[in-house]
Amino acid sequence: MSSNPPATGLDRRAVLAISFTVLCWASAFVAIRSAGEHFSPGAMALGRLLAGSVVLLVIALVTRSKWPPKQAWPGIVISGLLWFGGYMVMLNWGEREVDAGTAAMVVNIGPILIALLGGWLLKEGFPSRLMAGMAVSFAGAIIVGVSMSSGGSSSVLGVVLCLLAAVAYAIGVVSQKPALKHASAVQVTTWSCVVGTVATLPFTPNLIDDVQTAPLGATLSVAYLGVFPTALAFITFSYALRRTTAGKLGATTYAAPALVVLMSWLLLGEVPAWLTLVGGVVCLAGVAVARSRPKVPAKVPAGT
Repeated sequence: MSSNPPATGLDRRAVLAISFTVLCWASAFVAIRSAGEHFSPGAMALGRLLAGSVVLLVIALVTRSKWPPKQAWPGIVISGLLWFGGYMVMLNWGEREVDAGTAAMVVNIGPILIALLGGWLLKEGFPSRLMAGMAVSFAGAIIVGVSMSSGGSSSVLGVVLCLLAAVAYAIGVVSQKPALKHASAVQVTTWSCVVGTVATLPFTPNLIDDVQTAPLGATLSVAYLGVFPTALAFITFSYALRRTTAGKLGATTYAAPALVVLMSWLLLGEVPAWLTLVGGVVCLAGVAVARSRPKVPAKVPAGT
């Protein structure tokens, strides 16, 4: 029998896990933007997934992780094809058209889709504080996107690709949740990544060509994407997902746009406007609302 805490909130270890995930995923937007100058979208996705699969398989061997039971495989395959495969190709392509901050804002429509799909398909319901927090965070994400795209750098194609990436992300998360009832976070993450790698193997010639011409820094960025935002961050995400609802965990990732703005400022020289900073603060406020719990009135002793 599992000793996991009830899936109603986030325990301390789950909070640390999702915090690590959000930090890594935020850095991924910046790394993709940087490496995208030298790697095509499909080649970058395959390189990232290959690196991630190697690390995950090593972790699986060290931890003596077993073959996932058959009940977990539908979720693993759907997650691998859409989240690990399709999401990464579309996001890489989208970030060739829009800046990292705008991409992060558009992709963060995903948590709304996760909450809606989770409430419908996983019977998680629609808690009022979760929906209110998501509304606040989405408003902040829109502010970030408006401010980041005010210079006219966004394109319709880039926004559409990021929207499609958000849909793939949401379906992948909701598909993973049932799989985690039958398999561990390491099992689900490892084999989802392997499925995504197999799905992107047609881009092998592009990856070989790009590695030969790309500078070392760009190649290392792709390797970083595979090790941290993919292998390690997806494990910690699955770990936290196993301990809370998909909707509540998805809302927590709204902290990412604020971190992307800061990293873009420091690493890419994209100086945020004051409106961007306001949007980031609103995103974080929405996360706080979504994760808060209603106050329980103190019980009045009988006879008073």
